[in-house]
Amino acid sequence: MSVELPFAPVDTLIRRNAGELRVSADAAEELARRIQLHGARLAEDAAEHATADGRKTLMAEDFGVEQVVSRDALELPIAPIDRIARLDIDDQYRVSMEARIALADILEDYANNIASAATKLAHHADRRTVQAEDIETYFSLFE
Repeated sequence: MSVELPFAPVDTLIRRNAGELRVSADAAEELARRIQLHGARLAEDAAEHATADGRKTLMAEDFGVEQVVSRDALELPIAPIDRIARLDIDDQYRVSMEARIALADILEDYANNIASAATKLAHHADRRTVQAEDIETYFSLFE
């Protein structure tokens, strides 16, 4: 599986949470991969909601979002989020811009929670670098 999400914005999200710790490239790659998997699952659920409502366009409310944040407030780029949303749904679905922004916001919160926990795990391991194993450990413990 190729990862649609560029690593640079994911690295930025981890660094926001890492404080004085460094961040390995593998950590950003692992988190990007996990974000993509989660986003694809959320889009599948959203497609089911849209279908139940007789629509072929995913809307922000299909992701459980009532108020959409400003696009400028997000770190994650919208174009890859659109591709992530379409990974596991039929080509017949469209994804509205508000749905893309809502999904990006959800995935950013998701990434921030994981990055915060990974930082704690790196501290606990008495390391100065957040590594992919910290992301993997988070998922083995909490998912």
